[in-house]
Amino acid sequence: MGPAQTDGSLETTLPIPRASRVPHTFRALRHRNFRLFISGQIVSLVGTWMQNAAQSWLVYRLTHNELLLGTAWFCSQIAVFALGPLGGLAADRYSRKKIVILTQALSMLQAFALAALTVTGHVRVWHVLALAGTLGVINAFDMPARQALVIEMTCREDLLNAISLNSAVFNAARVVGPGVAGLLVAAIGEGLCFLLNGVSFLAVIVCLVSMRLPRFERKDQPPVLEHLADGFRYAAGHSAVRRLLAVMGAATLAGMPGLVLMPFFAEDIFHRGSQGYGVLMSAMGVGAVFGTLVLARRTHASGLARVMVFSGLTTGVCYLAFAFSRSYYLSLAIMPVVGYSIMRQMASANTTIQILIPEEYRGRIMALYAMTVVGIGPFGSLAAGALARQSGARATMAMGGCLALAASTIFALSLRRDPIAA
Repeated sequence: MGPAQTDGSLETTLPIPRASRVPHTFRALRHRNFRLFISGQIVSLVGTWMQNAAQSWLVYRLTHNELLLGTAWFCSQIAVFALGPLGGLAADRYSRKKIVILTQALSMLQAFALAALTVTGHVRVWHVLALAGTLGVINAFDMPARQALVIEMTCREDLLNAISLNSAVFNAARVVGPGVAGLLVAAIGEGLCFLLNGVSFLAVIVCLVSMRLPRFERKDQPPVLEHLADGFRYAAGHSAVRRLLAVMGAATLAGMPGLVLMPFFAEDIFHRGSQGYGVLMSAMGVGAVFGTLVLARRTHASGLARVMVFSGLTTGVCYLAFAFSRSYYLSLAIMPVVGYSIMRQMASANTTIQILIPEEYRGRIMALYAMTVVGIGPFGSLAAGALARQSGARATMAMGGCLALAASTIFALSLRRDPIAA
């Protein structure tokens, strides 16, 4: 693994060894450690999406309160924003592999606790909110370490492919998990979904323990606060990283109206109910899987910034078209394009940042990345809800489209002055 570049440029080609027998689109699987990681992810992510769907249904069954549905989601995400920098700091000071093993074990215990409360009939909505908040704290430390660990499991040459494949697995699980959860909840109840999710973490833990990574060597580190501040200074002073984080933060905020208001569009505008909502979200997931697999075929990192621009502009146009669509089937046709564009933008940004930053900053910068794509989501959801109440769902969706277009246009203009990739 070569040293990370710090001069703001990307390698123009990422060579693929001729001896590799792995199909081109899946070339990162030639690395044993990544094969183990992705195998565990396939099992665990389906369980995670099962729990997400079952948890939402449980909250609604207990309260019949839409606000509490949003509150549960807020509790599970806000810690990524509040504690993300500490998670990134930990990923730069301690063994990332051990951090991820610990966070996965704690996530397993969280799922088992929720299962036990639900199966025994003792669960109350405050239990769900508290455990959702607990999982958010765990994820604040898990996400930076897991993102930074990917390059250790593969190499710089296969980083784009690895991130794309991981995104494809994530979105495939987003399609499969809720569907399986719906069947299990109807047949047995939410508790079994939580139990199965807890068991699914065993697959990740076993795979992580089985990895053969270089032994972590603890280096002399500056005091904690100084080390933390140094990460912020690096991000603020690095033009490319700063612009990438800014455009992804704007993309996250632009996408929140669609996520938050999609049930309203399905029920009140298109009159398709929960089934129509599920089909819309599944269509988005299918597009996301396809987009990341297409991106995985790229053998070079040059041009990823342009992929981000095109993807952001496409997403903005799709949001506007969805906002003014009067046809359910037209809206359904738009959703795969939205998923395709969003995930290509995210995977491109993730790869570009990881190639640009030096190893000693990887955990802290990836924590900031997690804050932009996940941590500010709760604020965006609250803003989307408030705007929809004042201006209506269609206008709010259109505002998201305008924000996506504006952010991508500004990012494109900045590339003309100061290119990120040659």
